[in-house]
Amino acid sequence: MTKDELIATHCIPRKGADHALDATATAELAALLPKWRIDGSELKREFRFRDFHATMGFVNAVAWIANREDHHPDLEVGYNYCRMRWSTHDVGGLSLNDFLCAAKVDALSA
Repeated sequence: MTKDELIATHCIPRKGADHALDATATAELAALLPKWRIDGSELKREFRFRDFHATMGFVNAVAWIANREDHHPDLEVGYNYCRMRWSTHDVGGLSLNDFLCAAKVDALSA
């Protein structure tokens, strides 16, 4: 799969451990998203902005993507930053949906 394919693919509901990615699949997908890091069962990245207005504009755009995909990140938001974590709680770890959404956020921030 390419990064462009990740961006173009929509999330589907994933429930149960059989949808959790194994270490090989996780590493292959992580290589497509070098600005993100794997931390346990989460995919993480921090974004920096010039001010609160720019931060909130980004957060609102991410919320729109998350609602469209029906897959939602954990966010920590401050004056000029947003820390984002993706994980699929229904599978107990990372699923393809986490990487799809992270790629969409990368495209948004580019």
